[in-house]
Amino acid sequence: MTQSPTSPPTSPRTSPLTPVLTRRWLSPRSWSIDTYTQLEGYAAMRKALDSHPDQLIQLIKDSGLRGRGGAGFPAGMKWGFIPQGEDGPGAKPKYLVVNADEGEPGTCKDVPLMMADPHSLIEGCIITSYAVRAHECFIYVRGEVPHCLRRVRNAVDEAYAAGYLGSDILGSGFDLDIVVHAGAGCYEAGEETALLDSLEGRTAQPRLKPPFPATKGLYSAPTVVNNVETIATVPYIVSGGSEWFRSMGTEKSPGPKIYSVSGHVERPGQYEAPLGTTLRELLELVGGMRDGIPLKFWTPGGSSTPLLTAEHLDVPLDFEGTAEVGSMLGTTAIMVFNETVSVPWAVMKWTEFYKHESCGKCTPCREGTYWLTHILQRMVRREGTPSDVDTMLDVCDNILGRSFCALGDGAVSPITSGIKYFRQEFLDLCKEQPDVAQPEQQAELAGVRP
Repeated sequence: MTQSPTSPPTSPRTSPLTPVLTRRWLSPRSWSIDTYTQLEGYAAMRKALDSHPDQLIQLIKDSGLRGRGGAGFPAGMKWGFIPQGEDGPGAKPKYLVVNADEGEPGTCKDVPLMMADPHSLIEGCIITSYAVRAHECFIYVRGEVPHCLRRVRNAVDEAYAAGYLGSDILGSGFDLDIVVHAGAGCYEAGEETALLDSLEGRTAQPRLKPPFPATKGLYSAPTVVNNVETIATVPYIVSGGSEWFRSMGTEKSPGPKIYSVSGHVERPGQYEAPLGTTLRELLELVGGMRDGIPLKFWTPGGSSTPLLTAEHLDVPLDFEGTAEVGSMLGTTAIMVFNETVSVPWAVMKWTEFYKHESCGKCTPCREGTYWLTHILQRMVRREGTPSDVDTMLDVCDNILGRSFCALGDGAVSPITSGIKYFRQEFLDLCKEQPDVAQPEQQAELAGVRP
């Protein structure tokens, strides 16, 4: 785990660099409520409880906070979709669900945040729940990280003991209970409607939208679903204000962001920097490429985002900058690969993951990822044909935009972008085949086992 360095990059867009979400990560026992309160923890909650809920929603809208889970949807707008004024007898309850099912390959920001500073998430949950008039909150943590589950549950227990959760919080009249739920252990549960189905005890499969969770979410009640990093950012906005938050990042993508940098770099880890930071600047922070081997390709937001090349070192890593070059910011999971890595091999490994994690609900994703995996495996074995490249692109075209959720779109992204930038590398695998089959291969072709 690496906290953001204190020395700022030189670019005016990202300077000055001040740790926000990671400011407590290196403090002794940073996960405890004592450390958290000593470092201004729960002060934003007290300020929020003295405000009107609608003022908080407007504050988040004014700040420009966008969802940190991948899609970048404005958080304040999502909160505003929750129907209000229906709190009388017979009205459905409202829920806050925190998506902590971090399963995107290369993504490592929410788990470190929950491990190092879980109370920032708890305080964010209290403020958000108060703003949307929810009295029950569920934190859905990926089941494969039991150490993280224990730490978050301990933080919730500490908050209850301090009077920050439960009935009549700090005499405000506001009640809130938080449940920390262990996830189902599948990538698909990271999709918000599949997560809701899993939370209700069903198989994690995406729902057809509309209706959207804001009106028909958990238990068919109005529900806000936000990512861990999004909710953990809320207390800082309440304390600092919308203008302070907008002083970092870019106009349309304001605020700081935790970038997960992994792969062939000297110091992989989590680096907090304002949105709009470039990979060139991040490489300076991480000490450059490992062993000095040049960069070949990289992902800006995990394997489900179209890969980029060394030509894109100066692309602003915000929602607009990555879109302009045909990719996505995603979860800011920056996986860096040097020139020793085969693009078809990397694409094959990612496609195997998506084939394994497809929930199977819709045909394009279920069947498409299966056949894409087989074609890529054949090509990596140098048994492919030049027509396989066009076949894969045709299959990708039949998956893109035709699935219930974004898993299908994410599965084709590394393939289409890999062929876009490295088509010859795929074709080279097709050329290099032996002229004469070996005896073992001849026997296999004849259906005879040696």
